[in-house]
Order: sequence, then C-alpha cells, then structure tokens
Amino acid sequence: MTRAAIGWQTMLADLSLILFMVTAAAMADPAPKPAPIHALPPPPPPQPSALADPVRAQPLTVWRQVPGGPGLGAWLAQQQIDKREELTITLHYPPDAQTRALAEGGRLMREARGATLPARLVLEPEAAGTPFVVLASLAYDRAGVS
Repeated sequence: MTRAAIGWQTMLADLSLILFMVTAAAMADPAPKPAPIHALPPPPPPQPSALADPVRAQPLTVWRQVPGGPGLGAWLAQQQIDKREELTITLHYPPDAQTRALAEGGRLMREARGATLPARLVLEPEAAGTPFVVLASLAYDRAGVS
C-alpha cells in the first residue's frame, strides 16, 4: 500500500483556508458596541485662518553674509531676477542679539528695496550660544504671478 505524500504547499493551502474561514466568521457577526454614557457633541469645524502660511519654494540661489564678502545689494545686482521671484532674508540670532537682528533686518530690507524686488524678512531666534547668521535666498515664491 502506497501512501500519498502531503507536501508543504497542501498544508499551507489548508492553513490559508482555515484562516479565511475564521476571519469571515469574525467579520460576519460583529458584537454590538455599547452606547457611550455621555456622548460629546462633535467639535466645530476649524475656522479658516486669515493669515495663510507663506509660499516657500526651493531657493534658486543663496547669499550668506560673511566678513569681506559682497553685500546684499551687490549680490542682487549680479542676479538675473525674474518677476516671479521673491527675496527672503532670514536672520538666525541668539536671544541676546534680538536688537541687532532687528536693526540688521531693517538695513537689509532697505538695501533690497533698491533692487525693486519684493522681499520678506524672517527672524528666527535660536538657542543661546548659537552664532548670528544672515542668509538671503531668491525663489519662485511670489503668489499670483505667472
């Protein structure tokens, strides 16, 4: 008498069928959920903010203020500026340099105004002990201009 060999494929198929039947039986008759004791009303929908997040595109070119390097105005004069581009001046400063950051930001904005280019100023306070860093970038950030 020869015995038929049962391979691993047959055993796997049997286990798959068993798993399918157990899952189908569990899904067919779900247990009723108890009603909440104190149902809270749904939260109101969020109100649209009057201030939208600014558009932030990938910078095309970046300028960094370094001693002996070209100033922002000189750097902007070398750029071929598209009407869709916007200048973003970012100042990273430690907490004790806030007054310096405000003064430097105002000076750089006046310097950028000479290039007749829309600009925005971003002041980013950092942790104590971090260096004072000034960056400017040109990117296709102008909304509504194509």
